[in-house]
Amino acid sequence: MAHTKADVLIIGGGVIGISCAYYLSLQGVKATVIDKSEPGLGCSYGNAGWITPCFALPLPLPGMLIKSLKWLADPMSPLHIQPKPSLLLFRWMFRFLRSMNWKTAHRSIQALTEISKFSLSEYSRMSQEFGTDFGFSQKGLLLVGLTSEGVQAAAQEQELVGNYGIPGTRLDEAQVKELEPALTGPLTGGVYFPNEAHCEPLAFVRSLAQKAKENGVEIVSGAEVFDFEVGSRKIHSVRTTRGSFYADQFVLATGSWSNAIARTLKIRVPVLGGKGYALIVKPFDPKPQIPLMLIEKKIAVTPRKDSVRLAGTLELVNLDFSINPKRVDSIIAGSQLCMNVPKELEVLELWRGLRPCTPDGVPVIGYSSHFSNLILATGHQMLGLQSAPGTGKLVADLVTRVQPQFDPAPFCAERF
Repeated sequence: MAHTKADVLIIGGGVIGISCAYYLSLQGVKATVIDKSEPGLGCSYGNAGWITPCFALPLPLPGMLIKSLKWLADPMSPLHIQPKPSLLLFRWMFRFLRSMNWKTAHRSIQALTEISKFSLSEYSRMSQEFGTDFGFSQKGLLLVGLTSEGVQAAAQEQELVGNYGIPGTRLDEAQVKELEPALTGPLTGGVYFPNEAHCEPLAFVRSLAQKAKENGVEIVSGAEVFDFEVGSRKIHSVRTTRGSFYADQFVLATGSWSNAIARTLKIRVPVLGGKGYALIVKPFDPKPQIPLMLIEKKIAVTPRKDSVRLAGTLELVNLDFSINPKRVDSIIAGSQLCMNVPKELEVLELWRGLRPCTPDGVPVIGYSSHFSNLILATGHQMLGLQSAPGTGKLVADLVTRVQPQFDPAPFCAERF
């Protein structure tokens, strides 16, 4: 099957790949996006929908080791590592532990904050300019604590991101319940970030894809990559189930599949799949009005038009898509501690997907040293939606050789 040669071929039609295509189109670049499914139906589909610069924090924060070890001993905890030894997991954990220091953390927070704040402003702009409703709402984000230890930890994180221009306020129990009447039970307090936002992830990807197509981007669904044609340190084409695609430059935006696809090119991309679950449930009474993070349980609660999304847990499992009932039940049980969630909760949809996690918690965005025309754009962990516009802008700047909107060094593809 013959295809017209593109300036840039983007592999992956999630929120990252579509964002790259959109910002390339704004700079007059002829881009094509290929995806093995439909745009937005991967990890982007089950995203909690948060656009929250306050969570511009890398996974390996100092102090996370002790907390992680405690969680690993509890099958209902927010974190789980699948007990299947592998070279990928060993290398990933080794780099994860090496990144657990404040020098690395501050550099990472600076980079993640800049790209997230830019993205938030872009979501606001696009919600006004696109003429389509993707559910953008800027009601803030409320972190809710059951214990004083949980609230204190959230307050410390609020102080940390506050140094990078993200405002937040600590609240007591009465203030928390006044702000969100849906909260019940003996709460200790919380932290409120007033500028944060949320939207419907799939609706956003589809809106952005439509705008990109209006700008000349071609999007091809059902194109699964199985090989590459390479030579002289350059990629010439990608072989897929929809034929071969040729381009001058290539962008790999394949999320948790990036490591497996990169191996086809004989390069390493240290991205490990972190499984998360999202439940779309029938609204309970009272229904939450603003997004909530239940601190101790790490459960994200997002109000939707006719339902509520409950999301959480992180299982480092690589490409395992099985459903663990205990993890699903832990999300429901944790939600019942803080809200009037009925015992017989009506679940309208259960989703699970893999967040692409790098060892230092910062995405890989930049040129590969192995191929002069390959850009990697992957490893966004739980921050894919909130950093997608910034990622797309950085990729477009790199491709067109203009001064990057952000310092590309922290995202360098060869830092591992």
